Amino acid sequence: MTATIHIDVVSAEESIFSGEVEFIVAPALQGEVGIYPRHAPLLTTIKAGALRLKISDQAEEQLIFVSGGILEIQPGIVTVLADTAIRGHDLDEAKALEAKRVAEEAIKNKSSEVDYAKAQGELMEAMAQLQAIQQLRKITKH
Repeated sequence: MTATIHIDVVSAEESIFSGEVEFIVAPALQGEVGIYPRHAPLLTTIKAGALRLKISDQAEEQLIFVSGGILEIQPGIVTVLADTAIRGHDLDEAKALEAKRVAEEAIKNKSSEVDYAKAQGELMEAMAQLQAIQQLRKITKH
């Protein structure tokens, strides 16, 4: 029997996932972190990117896009409190491409009305969503 760890992924809107997994890969602020059962306790911020879950008895990893938040690891349980979380199969590539285009235009615009920090944040989130979509395609190809 494979060892598992419980994970709860929650966004401001809803609970996205709750269950037992073999391992987790999370987009921590300083880089990806791999989490297996019996991982040492940890509290860290996460950035926009793909949260990957390996569920027992499933060949493919499950992907959840998170736009940032907090990751807490305790003995036997992992909690992800995400600002926004979207199941991988619910990601909309056309919408992400449009958000990227709009953010790039806002950054290029030399008007004083542009909030560069907000536009840059939106650009980073759109690019992270597009990267998550590419990862999902790789996962589902195998």
